[in-house]
Amino acid sequence: MATTSRAEPDVRQVQRRTVLLLGSAQLLSAIVTGATVSIGSLLAVDLSGSEAWAGSVATMMTLAAALAALPLASLAERRGRRISLATGLAAALAGALLIVVSVVTGIFVFLVLGAAGVGVGTAANLQARFAAVDLADAEHRGRSLSAVVWAITVGAVAGPNLVQPGAVVGQSLGLPPIAGPFVISAAGLLLACGLLLAGLRPDPLILARQLAARAQPAGPPAGGAPVPAPAGGSLARGLRAVRHAPAAILALAAVVGAHAMMVGVMSMTPLHLQALVAGPHSVHGSHAAGSDALVIIGFTISLHIAGMFALSPVMGWLTDKLGRTQTIALGLATLLAAVLVAGFGQGSTAAVAVGLVLLGVGWSASTIAGSTLLAESVSQKDRVAVQGVSDMMMGVAGAVGGAVSGLVLSWVGYLGLNLAGGVLGVAVLAAAVVALLAGRSKPVGSVPD
Repeated sequence: MATTSRAEPDVRQVQRRTVLLLGSAQLLSAIVTGATVSIGSLLAVDLSGSEAWAGSVATMMTLAAALAALPLASLAERRGRRISLATGLAAALAGALLIVVSVVTGIFVFLVLGAAGVGVGTAANLQARFAAVDLADAEHRGRSLSAVVWAITVGAVAGPNLVQPGAVVGQSLGLPPIAGPFVISAAGLLLACGLLLAGLRPDPLILARQLAARAQPAGPPAGGAPVPAPAGGSLARGLRAVRHAPAAILALAAVVGAHAMMVGVMSMTPLHLQALVAGPHSVHGSHAAGSDALVIIGFTISLHIAGMFALSPVMGWLTDKLGRTQTIALGLATLLAAVLVAGFGQGSTAAVAVGLVLLGVGWSASTIAGSTLLAESVSQKDRVAVQGVSDMMMGVAGAVGGAVSGLVLSWVGYLGLNLAGGVLGVAVLAAAVVALLAGRSKPVGSVPD
């Protein structure tokens, strides 16, 4: 009994340090994502010589993040969170350096490969939110997860604003000015990798497995060695674990559905605002009209990003106090309000901006509560595989949502696009309400480790 009481404060101390380290690494590493998203399309057009390749950087980042989710999860199962997260950020570091090389040499292929590396880093940042709950007690899982998600805010906002300071850095190094932001990003990624490798000890996932093994009658492995990861493919095992846990099905549907809904509407909003401000045939319109549109688009997307991340701690608190399923339902209801406001207010830039803010807030609530519920709805041995499946499906949903939304916009307009997203939201919300009424998920961890 005495041993247990002495161990508890140590676990809490490790958990606090883990969340702090993960948040700091997120802050440093998210800079490259913001820089790549904001400058990547400009570089793609410049290096390829064709506007047809403008979306190639964002597409490659999204696909790489989806494809890297399961391999990074498998690596975490074998070697722990520390190695997996550092590997993902190392790939992003290589990607940032490749983008610098592409700017210097003018070779478009290096830009695309660099974007893929940054996408792998995005997958690692997604995985970090789950690392924050490996050791968290049930009453604080939502807050721990949301603290790491919130840390992305600073990096995501800072990245697009590195053009001016980056130009100074680039010129001082004898590089083209537009390469400067990626030099700063590379420095941030290097610091983040070093922070994780040196500081994330003991590894939260390995320690959580050791603690779970000690709670079993058979006792821990000899010598306190890390608990081996279960055998079998991560995708098949993850899907099988989700299929046998109703709460996990709800959580996965909420996370993936909210992401598809958010990306689909958000990705087409700049085109709608451009047409709204400067006129539907303004692609080659006046400079003044184009400038006004860019200002409104930038302001609206900034508000949307703030909605996604700035209130993360509030969503984590609601997840712990109100309940996982209740917060999912609240998030999905907010997403429905968002598409109604933006869709029916499509003729007003203010209404569209309000809709985009609500879209970000709804995504935040659904993602944080859904991720927390997912992490505790399956057993310890399947948890990492299920998390990898979740991140992969989020990436695929984002890619499909972004690709299909353009077609939907051209067919039924901006209102139709929002209503189509609303249909998806209603379906997931209905599942959340049914689960809430049936009491399928509990406000705290429902599956023992």
